[in-house]
Amino acid sequence: MNEMEVVNNNNMNHFESIDYVSKKVLVRVDFNVPLDPQTLAVTDITRISAALPTLHFLIKKGAKVILLSHLGRPKNGPEDVFSLKHIVPTLNQIIGTKVIFVEDCMNAQTAIDAMQPGEVLLLENLRFYKEETKGDVAFAKNLAKYADIYINDAFGTAHRAHASTTQIAHFFEPSHKAFGYLMDAELIAAARFIHNPPRPLTAIIGGAKISDKIVLIENLLHQVDNLLIGGGMAFTFLKALGHEIGTSLCEDDSISVARKCWDLAKHKNVNLMLPLDSICSADFSNNLPTECFSNYDLPHDVMGLDIGPATVEAFSSIIQASKSIVWNGPMGVFEMSNFEHGTNAIAQAVADVTQRGAYSLVGGGDSIAALTKANLQSSVTHVSTGGGAFLELLEGKVLPGVAAISAPKTMF
Repeated sequence: MNEMEVVNNNNMNHFESIDYVSKKVLVRVDFNVPLDPQTLAVTDITRISAALPTLHFLIKKGAKVILLSHLGRPKNGPEDVFSLKHIVPTLNQIIGTKVIFVEDCMNAQTAIDAMQPGEVLLLENLRFYKEETKGDVAFAKNLAKYADIYINDAFGTAHRAHASTTQIAHFFEPSHKAFGYLMDAELIAAARFIHNPPRPLTAIIGGAKISDKIVLIENLLHQVDNLLIGGGMAFTFLKALGHEIGTSLCEDDSISVARKCWDLAKHKNVNLMLPLDSICSADFSNNLPTECFSNYDLPHDVMGLDIGPATVEAFSSIIQASKSIVWNGPMGVFEMSNFEHGTNAIAQAVADVTQRGAYSLVGGGDSIAALTKANLQSSVTHVSTGGGAFLELLEGKVLPGVAAISAPKTMF
């Protein structure tokens, strides 16, 4: 059973029909949130807020809610900077109830036994144990013993076969495990894009390196009508087609791959469009003069750092004529004010066409950051909370954390 079959298996009906009253419920959430390096306070509550519908539903149903999450990438056991204790004040405020914190995820039984219906408990960072990322079965089994029911609402980690995202699900009967509201929404959004989307269907892919997204690009070329390429990766394509790219970023070892993608697009009759012009500078800096050049006549001593006005107009025209849009990756070095216009313009174009009835799916940290910066995150159909998981779904891969929910109980 693949992801889309799982989505069509009435997960929400199942999730909402489980008897949670006084039951201990393990909820895998993705609270891997950014912290201020000085105060260690939460600086972005997006992922916490995304889990609220699931948590509030369980609290209302009288469940004893036990939260599982990771934070960062600790290397050698417990490290204070990666402790989930730092997010407890934010959880208390956002969830609206006092959250019990347990300092060791493997020694929580006493605290869990003392829980009352409607209470919420947070276990310490699972990655303080190396067994978590190794997908250790014994580690997963010990976590599973804490609860009667398992809910996976951590889409951002669904592509990892870790103990708490995959192995743990095998210790619960199908009737005692399900996706939460967030996970379900993510899979439905992806399914809508993958299966019979309204056309024309346009994908906008940006970012620095084509090597990071080659599988995605190849898969999209079998699905979309238009593929718009921006960001640094565009220059590898341009060089593959014989254009002078100055000192712009280029992956020379991916030139042949870019050429194959170009040829595949022609074979599939996909409109693969590269930037027509670029905003350039002599170096990767926000403090030097900028100038716009045609990408067919780029001087040898400048680098392209954003798409230019002709590209913005051409890309926006295609977006405005689309019925479905998926966007991943910025059009340039949008972190610098001199090179943010292209990404901002694409964000606005996607928002505008969405407001006129198109379906838009946006994923990836930089794309979401651009939407947020422009206050447009509520102006698109769906903003994905998963980076790698979002890309792997669009690449057609099976996500271990998703497949595990549909699998029967397995006695290891």
